[in-house]
Amino acid sequence: MNIVVLAGGLSTERDVSFKTGDMVTKALRKNGHQVILLDVFMGYGEEEQDITGIFEHSEEASVKVTDIPETAPDLDKVRKSRKDQSACFFGPNVIAMCRMADIVFMALHGENGENGKIQAAFDLFGIRYTGSGYLSSAIAMNKNMAKQFFEANGIPCPKGIYMKKKDRKDSLAETGITLPCVVKPCCGGSSIGVSIVKEESNFTKALDDAFFWEDEILIEEYVEGREFSVGVIKGRALPVIEIAPKEGFYDYKNKYKAGSTVETCPADIKDSVAKEMQKHAVKVAEALGLDTYSRIDFLVNAKDEVYCLEANTLPGMTATSLLPQEAKVEGVNFEELCQQLVDISMEKYGA
Repeated sequence: MNIVVLAGGLSTERDVSFKTGDMVTKALRKNGHQVILLDVFMGYGEEEQDITGIFEHSEEASVKVTDIPETAPDLDKVRKSRKDQSACFFGPNVIAMCRMADIVFMALHGENGENGKIQAAFDLFGIRYTGSGYLSSAIAMNKNMAKQFFEANGIPCPKGIYMKKKDRKDSLAETGITLPCVVKPCCGGSSIGVSIVKEESNFTKALDDAFFWEDEILIEEYVEGREFSVGVIKGRALPVIEIAPKEGFYDYKNKYKAGSTVETCPADIKDSVAKEMQKHAVKVAEALGLDTYSRIDFLVNAKDEVYCLEANTLPGMTATSLLPQEAKVEGVNFEELCQQLVDISMEKYGA
């Protein structure tokens, strides 16, 4: 098969996306496919360039990837570095190359990757892609919308409120939320802009940090407990994995710097609690319409009460990513997992 692995873009998770894309590209090549790793924003070459037979030169056409930095990328710098300075999100030849592919493996993370916009465009262009469709992606990406779906379907989640930048309230008392609390961007990823507020004097700064990234945020009750995640592939839950950062919480650095977090799979937790999380994970996928693969994040407090945090429609596929670790416990190696994700996505198109 000819496959484009789409990465990069203009989200705060741009660098993480490249790492996912690089590993997926190598895995799919081992499986015998011709694969191009493509930056959706920068594109390939010049707009008028002849790309006939491009998959015969897949390695030459692919983005070269380095290690993930410890800080989020400077997106203004990324925008200014694009040669054509076009207002179009898709870089030169991206749509043409994706249309030439048998399927596009979505290695994008964050905005304009997981929020359904690219999926909607691809549907209109007749481009096949891995993962969920545009509507379920959009709902899952918006934590406020997803929370409403959780509540409507009896899925336990932390209490919280939604706040727009134009309606900002710096008085914690006016929000109705008590300390400690969590302040986070509504549609962000990789815990960028997230703050745990334990003293009211830090609340304003937490709002500043979250609103720096987005105009819509969530303020939720802080649930003290252990962090877990459950992958769901085609309606079936994978083994539960526990995420235990050595310092602080599961932020950008702890997610992507090797050795910063201890991950245990299967998680050392009561079987009844593990099954409850798996049940909720499958229910989340069903409620949001995540019909191929996803990963659902949870917190469990000292009373073994389970709280669903969010759904990830395009789970990371890096060396420290959770979904591959869960699959490995079931005897599925990385190359097999990548192939499985391509195959179940192709099934949606009757191929």
